[in-house]
Amino acid sequence: MRYEKTLPLRDGRALRIRNAEVSDAQGIQNLFTLTHSQTDYLLSYADEHSYDLEQEAAFLKRLLESDGEIMLLSEVDGVLCGCASVCAVGRKYKVRHRAEFGISIDEGFWGLGIGKAMTQAAIACAKLAHYTQLELSVVADNERAVSMYHKLGFVEFGRNPKGFLSRFSGYQTLVEMRLEL
Repeated sequence: MRYEKTLPLRDGRALRIRNAEVSDAQGIQNLFTLTHSQTDYLLSYADEHSYDLEQEAAFLKRLLESDGEIMLLSEVDGVLCGCASVCAVGRKYKVRHRAEFGISIDEGFWGLGIGKAMTQAAIACAKLAHYTQLELSVVADNERAVSMYHKLGFVEFGRNPKGFLSRFSGYQTLVEMRLEL
């Protein structure tokens, strides 16, 4: 699946949202380290890379060849500032209508509308891939994100009071949300 769009940000600069390419592997790893050290609301910490550089490149290649999964990157003035993905919940018949959404934005770019734009891009991609439900988990204390997801049509379907165990604040409640596409 391919996606590319350029939009104006609240501050007048241009936001480019595009597919992550194999050549972006190092930049994605750098962005992961940065964003995962800036907030305690993400699934993992900066020292918990899932892939080495070679594995990251192979993962990106697989996504580029996929009709149903995608990793999107956002750039402002040529600077990589955000990453979002739409991935299948599973391949079995009973769950193949469902996709999971994840996102991270560099704190230096918060408040410009990038999260909303990337979420809308992910929704568009999920629809193109013929999913009928897009799901996400968000830390309940992340009120700005929860509010944005509600405004975009996501509804809460459950809470897990011990969804995350933070290194800093103990257990964090996860809000489970879904959007019918």
